[in-house]
Amino acid sequence: MNEATNLQILHAGYSLHRKPFHTTQWDGHENYLIRLQTSGKCRTRLNGRLELLEPGDLLLFAPGDPYELKIEAEPNGTTGESAVTSGDYHIFLSGEWIEAWWSRRPLPHRLKVPLSEGIVGAFRQIMLEQRRISNPTPEISEYYLKILCLEIERNLLEQPQPTYPTYLAHRLKNYIEENASSPFKLEDAATHVGISVSRAVHLFKQAFGTSMIQYTLEVRLNMARERIIFSPLSLELVAESSGFPSYNYFHKVFRKRFGMSPKQFRQTARDNGN
Repeated sequence: MNEATNLQILHAGYSLHRKPFHTTQWDGHENYLIRLQTSGKCRTRLNGRLELLEPGDLLLFAPGDPYELKIEAEPNGTTGESAVTSGDYHIFLSGEWIEAWWSRRPLPHRLKVPLSEGIVGAFRQIMLEQRRISNPTPEISEYYLKILCLEIERNLLEQPQPTYPTYLAHRLKNYIEENASSPFKLEDAATHVGISVSRAVHLFKQAFGTSMIQYTLEVRLNMARERIIFSPLSLELVAESSGFPSYNYFHKVFRKRFGMSPKQFRQTARDNGN
């Protein structure tokens, strides 16, 4: 059996939920599932309890693992208001390659990963390749899948030894990812962690090599990009739901980051069959 036939990507997609959703597979799926929460919140059953999933939470389920996903109104960490919003990438897989990778070491059902271009980009490219109608090349999506698995493995094996400052920096990062879709101030993030704004800014820069403001902007832009491509929301609603204070500001920073306006970006994605 050659390598092209021992890995099957059965389905790869992106979902944006704004209405309650509930699915249960008590006997587990027949295939492997890799799912990344990219925005909003939902819940999945882990160790017999429905646990909250937030942006950056990666789920890894093998065939036969009981699986339950529940999406309902969740309170916003900044405003306290409840809303239904959940965005995720998901891939269903089978084949000898994924079986061998999965059994290489014990894998947790949930793993926290950065919403980096390496990981999010791999999900996106796998999905786009699977949707390609003209000149499909399964090997391309298989290579992206292997890159994704290696990225997951690296995050699992090379977690830095925790220190208290690193712990605080990661809590700040998690706060930004969880609340990026709503307006918030640096003071809100610092208060959430229990430190001053100046210390929060210093620890974040030291840990991640970028500022809290720049990282928030990057998370929001990536969130908006996915919604422009994969959701029917108007561009104004994309901007609002991605945490931007005004459409004009969103238009300006989006053009600077991606080299074209949001409207041009959506049209280009449609022209390319996305």
